[in-house]
Amino acid sequence: MKLVVFDLDGTITRHDTLFPYVLGFLQRRPWRLPGLLLFLPAVVRFALKRADHGQLKSSLIKATLHGAARAEIDAWTAQFVPALLAHGVFADALDRIALHRARGDRLVLMSASVDLYVPAIGRELGFAEIICTGVRWNGDRLSGELTTPNRRGAEKARCLEALRERYSGLTTVAYGNAGSDLAHLRLADEGVLVNGTSRARRDAARDGISCAEWR
Repeated sequence: MKLVVFDLDGTITRHDTLFPYVLGFLQRRPWRLPGLLLFLPAVVRFALKRADHGQLKSSLIKATLHGAARAEIDAWTAQFVPALLAHGVFADALDRIALHRARGDRLVLMSASVDLYVPAIGRELGFAEIICTGVRWNGDRLSGELTTPNRRGAEKARCLEALRERYSGLTTVAYGNAGSDLAHLRLADEGVLVNGTSRARRDAARDGISCAEWR
């Protein structure tokens, strides 16, 4: 048995998942679309390096989904996840997940995306454990602040270290796609960069991380 950790966006899925999730919710509730205008100042702050990825993420959720009822979010998640898995994932990723499951490996999904829908994706794909970015609720209404650090870069590396401590007897395999994923791929016994940019592939090769192209 091995401990096998998969990133989500760009590794299993073909694209980012948060914005399509938000946009799909808004398209079914057009009166919420002006919330995107409230998100623009956060985009400017991010472009000027005055906000980080976590702040940008929280700003998007607060501007567009704030106040949504849990039943509304759950109903949309129940539509979004099957459609995503049917049309928005790499076949090679699904094959690799199935291979590790058949070998009896411990599968962990670790994503910077949020717990509005990542746990549902993980359950559908048969992951034993899911680590993702938490979002705050105010009772039965979505608030939008993050309840955990944004699970990206150094934070992902910290989470992988914690997993390695819990499963200290297991060889660790990790899959990711972005330059920011190299931080935790370096810590794995077997790190694999999937569909990385030219720069990320160069950095991966320097660090002894293998590269793969998934379709």
